[in-house]
Amino acid sequence: MCGFAGFSDYLQGLPGPPNHWLDIARRMARRISHRGPDEQGVHFSSHCALAHARLAVMDPKNGHQPMSLPWQGGEVTIAYNGEVYNAPELRRELEGRGFSFETACDTEVVLAAYLAWGPGCAEKLNGIFAFAVDDPLEQRTVLCRDRFGVKPLFYTLREGRLVFASEIKGLLEFPGVEPVVGPDGLRELFALGPARTPGCGVFEEIHELLPGHVAVFDSLGWRELPYFQLEACPHQEDYPHTVAHLRELLLDTVERQLQADVPLCTFLSGGLDSSVVTAIAAGKLKSLGGKLDTYSFEFEGNQEYFSPTAYQPDRDQDWAQRVSTILGTEHTTLLCGNEELLQSLDEAVLAKDLPGMADVDGSLLHFCRQVKQRHTVALCGECADEIFGGYPWFHRRELFDGKHFPWSNNLEQRASLLKPELRQLLDLEGYAAQRLEESLEQVPTLPGESGEERRMRQIQYLNIQWFMSALLDRKDRCSMYSGLEVRVPYADHRIAQYLYNVPWEMKCPHGEPKGLLRDAAQGLLPEDVLHRRKSPYPKTHNPGYEALVKAKLQSVLSDSSQPFHKLLSEEVVSDLLRQRFDYGKPWFGQLMAGPQLLAYLLQVNSWLLRYHIYLKL
Repeated sequence: MCGFAGFSDYLQGLPGPPNHWLDIARRMARRISHRGPDEQGVHFSSHCALAHARLAVMDPKNGHQPMSLPWQGGEVTIAYNGEVYNAPELRRELEGRGFSFETACDTEVVLAAYLAWGPGCAEKLNGIFAFAVDDPLEQRTVLCRDRFGVKPLFYTLREGRLVFASEIKGLLEFPGVEPVVGPDGLRELFALGPARTPGCGVFEEIHELLPGHVAVFDSLGWRELPYFQLEACPHQEDYPHTVAHLRELLLDTVERQLQADVPLCTFLSGGLDSSVVTAIAAGKLKSLGGKLDTYSFEFEGNQEYFSPTAYQPDRDQDWAQRVSTILGTEHTTLLCGNEELLQSLDEAVLAKDLPGMADVDGSLLHFCRQVKQRHTVALCGECADEIFGGYPWFHRRELFDGKHFPWSNNLEQRASLLKPELRQLLDLEGYAAQRLEESLEQVPTLPGESGEERRMRQIQYLNIQWFMSALLDRKDRCSMYSGLEVRVPYADHRIAQYLYNVPWEMKCPHGEPKGLLRDAAQGLLPEDVLHRRKSPYPKTHNPGYEALVKAKLQSVLSDSSQPFHKLLSEEVVSDLLRQRFDYGKPWFGQLMAGPQLLAYLLQVNSWLLRYHIYLKL
């Protein structure tokens, strides 16, 4: 994986000394150099500049970027971030069309695919990617992003000029792009966060290229078109054939994602999702004479302080170790202490350019930094709950009434944190309701579907468009901050499209959540692992962490110069500080309850401070 940045102008061009523009491009890329610590490169043409920071995964000795290929008497150049898992098949198809290749990396394959099929090449790619192409022959810049937005790509349009980067911090290095946040940006943070409206960058005039879209920028302006959308189709297979079909997709997807010329591992919690991925990966590597490395995550003091709940019935460690022993992996348990977790809150803001999931982000960032010491690529079990319907709101009707996002039924509490005048201005309830209504209007359904089947489609679509996007954003930003590439097999578009049309009673046979996945994985894992109850991403239960967070937040509250005071009600925050451990409903699904809410408020203050946010209210 990598990071890139650039800009283009087809009305005025890029006049003056090329070094002026190259210096700007380099500065933008340096701000995201954590995404690509191995190598940096730049490219300049009369209308476009590109800069790239490379994390070498395939063919490390070659594959330098930006990469150019000669074409029709000119040269076309790409800056690319990602991994295309069907690159070998595409390479053979392109060779049949007369192309030849000088490297073994997928960057060259993607650029050749663009030369062969233009912007439509995106439909042929199976992977996680974002890229920019400088095409002087067609006098255009083309941007593209993978189907579910695993890889980020932000842009802004300023006075006829397109500016783009893998992360917002890269855009902020371009002259005239300022960290301005208006009412809608605050509504995104407090009504929807850590999710965001698709395409919204929170900062004014900063946008994110929509997942599954390609954009063309030329003298006529900006045009953004979808190349992928979930489709509603009749499901023709019976249950045994559905199980077999899904198993085939899972095996193919995980095995494809084991491609790498650098050390590779998996994240293993001992839950169903990560254990299935690990079982397939371990089996494949074993057949090749290798051994898989696996990692699980734990917090200081959890062995002493953990208390089972309905949402988190047990700890991961015994399960992870058992699965590792059965599969024969080399397992490591990584530990995060209280002080490290507190420190990571600030780093997570810098990684994401926004307040996020508090210590849920910070701990992942901390763990990824440790994994990176030995590995460059990891596979994880993210996205299975969105695709297969694993969350409580899929199964408990009262959690989704069609009026609120099912993971965010606490808008009154969110609004109460704000200063009274902001509560009235922002109208969080109305903003969230509008965004929900817009999303529900987009849900693909079949004519004549039952009301219940239509309702389950709605929940799955919302989860993919919103909840999954937030988790993928977190996974990319927190892993790439340490130069670690994390792959997400369950987000393969073939699996998602197939499962979108499998009837709900097949996804949950006999009422068992994710029963279809459990049946498809028969023989890969022991029965008790296959039927382990869902447990969310781990969190600390150590009261020492709560004490540290409260002390730091109290310090911020007592300092009138902190930007925190521009937004938040001192009275309400003071009341939270007097409470103990449980401060109402979780902020986001099953996440961000108790001390995590206080930690989020610290992140808001850090963001306002570190990014010098100008509030335009």
